Amino acid sequence: MSVELPVFKGEVSGAHRLELVPEPPEGRDRVVLRSVDVAGRTPPAPALGDLVPTDLGAPELYLNRELTYLNFCWRVLHEAEDERIPLLERVKFIAIVSSNIDEFFQKRVGGLKQQVGAQLHKVTPDGRTPQQQIVDGLELITRLEARKMQILDKLLGELRAVGVWIAPFKELDPPQQAWVREHYLHNIFPLVTPQAMDPAHPFPFVSNLSLNLLVSLRYENDSEPLLARVKVPSSGGTPRFLRLGTSRTFVDLADVIANNLDLLFPGMEIEACSKFRVTRNAVTERDEEEAEDLLEMIEIELRERRFAPVVRLQVDKVMQPTLRGRLAAELGLDEQSDVFEAEGMLGQRDLMELATLDIPELRDPPHAPVPPIDLLSDGSIFHAVREAKHLMVHHPFESFQQSVERFLREASDDPKVRAIKMTLYRTSKDSDVIKHLVRAARNGKQVAVVLELKARFDEEANIKWATRMERAGIHVTYGVVGLKTHTKIILVVRNDYDGLRRYAHLATGNYHAGTARLYTDLALFTCDDAIGRDLTELFNYLTTGYKPRRKYQKLLVAPKQLKQALLEKIEREIALQGGGGRGHIQWKLNGLEDVDIVRALYRASLRGVTIDLIVRDTCRLRPGLDGVSSTIKVVSIIGRFLEHERIYYFHNGGKPEYYIGSADAMQRNLEKRVEVLVPIEDPRLQAELRNILDTQLTDQRGAWDMLSDGSYVQRSGAGAKHSQQQAIERTERRLKEATRLRRRKVQSTARRKR
Repeated sequence: MSVELPVFKGEVSGAHRLELVPEPPEGRDRVVLRSVDVAGRTPPAPALGDLVPTDLGAPELYLNRELTYLNFCWRVLHEAEDERIPLLERVKFIAIVSSNIDEFFQKRVGGLKQQVGAQLHKVTPDGRTPQQQIVDGLELITRLEARKMQILDKLLGELRAVGVWIAPFKELDPPQQAWVREHYLHNIFPLVTPQAMDPAHPFPFVSNLSLNLLVSLRYENDSEPLLARVKVPSSGGTPRFLRLGTSRTFVDLADVIANNLDLLFPGMEIEACSKFRVTRNAVTERDEEEAEDLLEMIEIELRERRFAPVVRLQVDKVMQPTLRGRLAAELGLDEQSDVFEAEGMLGQRDLMELATLDIPELRDPPHAPVPPIDLLSDGSIFHAVREAKHLMVHHPFESFQQSVERFLREASDDPKVRAIKMTLYRTSKDSDVIKHLVRAARNGKQVAVVLELKARFDEEANIKWATRMERAGIHVTYGVVGLKTHTKIILVVRNDYDGLRRYAHLATGNYHAGTARLYTDLALFTCDDAIGRDLTELFNYLTTGYKPRRKYQKLLVAPKQLKQALLEKIEREIALQGGGGRGHIQWKLNGLEDVDIVRALYRASLRGVTIDLIVRDTCRLRPGLDGVSSTIKVVSIIGRFLEHERIYYFHNGGKPEYYIGSADAMQRNLEKRVEVLVPIEDPRLQAELRNILDTQLTDQRGAWDMLSDGSYVQRSGAGAKHSQQQAIERTERRLKEATRLRRRKVQSTARRKR
């Protein structure tokens, strides 16, 4: 039996490849593969073994969720070393990967450590215990961090060559050092609070992700060593990197403090100074079914998270072993497994400050979203939706402000609008969305908001929004006990000329103006009566939690029916293929993790169904395995914008079905969240979704092909355009053509009036 591996055009870049070895002995039903090193590919999944089973229940067929996410970080890191990308944009990817690793420790490692502590030994679908996942994850992270440091060193050298320099304080000339010291003394020094560590001063609390100095010092002519901790105040408006006047030279604030310790400890002798940083567990969820007040429970969780156990201690290379051991002991850590020595800068997520510098020649060409092509009318947005019945916008290529915010703004002021119902998962700090809802309530409209308090790392902001909205008279509820409300929907009830009509917005992305400029997302505006009735039913469920036999005509709603519907549609494609037709499935997702879905896709592949998957990060499925998944291809798109749309396509015997929505094919989305997929039935809008899928599947610039060993290879077509750049250019062409046709229509109408 032979194995047919994917063929890649252009230069292969990666760390591993699969190589065929001799035919297995007679009677064996497994394919033998082994890993061989080559340059430029992301690492394969660890510990897969040489044998590839064909039994669909075998753990070797299901990659680990945590490790596949780290592989995504490798792909993002590759952008930082891609010389086709401007320098500051490459720095941005260093910051993004650093932030992702921080969150991985907070959420993933933190949760796994809790399982180990609770002596939970249940294995994952890929056969790993919690402890095995920690060990394998840390091995990958160690390699990832080492590679990231190599890339950053090279990047900083290239930046200095074009005049952008993060200068060590000691390498500044005396006038520059004097200027920095004076600036620090007057603008930052009052914020710095040294804390002693001795019997009279217990070990201080160290906040999550804060950057700190550990100072060893003593009084002059005194041999007794003393210790102090100094927190670097690089938050709340204080930059991490101090700029020397209007120059392009910067100094790390931690370096400034370390070289001016005489201001904090006058007359004392500084023996050593080293940096450290802690990461705390973010998994502090309580049982909400036992909570009398959900808002109060989340506030308690936030306080607990602030003081949660430390899961990682990072120290710089110069820290003395005895001090490192003392820090680990004070924080309750195992020095061998929980302490990480850094070669270079700690807290590299702060490099985002430099990545956003206004230096056009070192940045991507500026991108401004264009006015939504389907909403060019100057009249009421409701008239535009009613006339077309279905409209669609694509962010960030089309404007969030001129679509979503316009929809809410007009709804808040339109005297014919009677009610606005909306879900909120995340929104921006200074949200116009909230302002429009508040104005609507003050204008006497019924406004109901289902706010998800448990949106990870946004809980505090959502509590503040809940309080503000309730004070404005908005009916705020927190969804259904035991489920996160992740769906993104708005329902506006308007008294039209022929009675009440429902207008809806259903989206793949959050109601967040900031991420709408950075994430690719889709949204449907519709006045379809069946969808409107479904949303009314759904909001009644969300605002009460009651579970009568609710029926939905068009929407696929989780956790009630979505997973089962997807499985049934996969089976339908299998039946069509088996009946001599063509079975074809194409999905674009953020993650593919649900084992039942993966197994169904394997089964479809075995029956000959063609399956194309565009999966941004986590992917349990192994494509390209003969006898298991030979008809499945998995592509990951990495680029300037974060890919965030979810599109589900089924060929359905030539009667294509398209869905968009907030749900990934992950167990948490399908079983533990309220999610919605909405059908896209308008052929014109289907054609737009078809263009997105086709463009990304054929992308030769930003696409990575997943191999059966879990590694990825980036495509490298010479001179090819990234699918995101193609989307920018196509949207601009569509706008130009729509504007031309609209101008012609206006001129024709004017001539008729004359």
